[in-house]
Amino acid sequence: MSTPSPIRIAAVLSAEHRGRLMAQAHEVNFPEGARIFDEGARAEAFWIVRSGTVTLEVPLPSGGHRGAAPVESLGPGELVGWSWLFPPYTWQLSAEAMTPVRAYEFDGPAVRMLMDADPAFGSAIGHWVGRVLAVRLQQTRTRLIDLYAPRPTATR
Repeated sequence: MSTPSPIRIAAVLSAEHRGRLMAQAHEVNFPEGARIFDEGARAEAFWIVRSGTVTLEVPLPSGGHRGAAPVESLGPGELVGWSWLFPPYTWQLSAEAMTPVRAYEFDGPAVRMLMDADPAFGSAIGHWVGRVLAVRLQQTRTRLIDLYAPRPTATR
């Protein structure tokens, strides 16, 4: 039996707060392989996946590894992007559509203004994004340990 993700919007926000947030949404589509955002770029928006899969990646330093390491795959109901909420509003990871993606897009500065105007709404959104951030941090940590932890050597 599958349990709902504790960070999906429906599991975290009340119907009132979901409705208020969703009133700010507009629908967007990303084709397979589209870059949604890149680490270091300005974070002005965020998305909630309607269908498809988005992969979050952490760029790897040059040397033994090149490119980016996937750290998490996101699906329906999940938040894509949290950097819009925290100064300096730059992406901390990169995101790519692994399949065709349909999503709701939100204007980050506009949502921050709503959060400031309504403390209960702001608190609910802040707690939701904080929970997402905690999960993403753990996923990234686990992935980097997988990549960089010393491997045991075989003894003869």
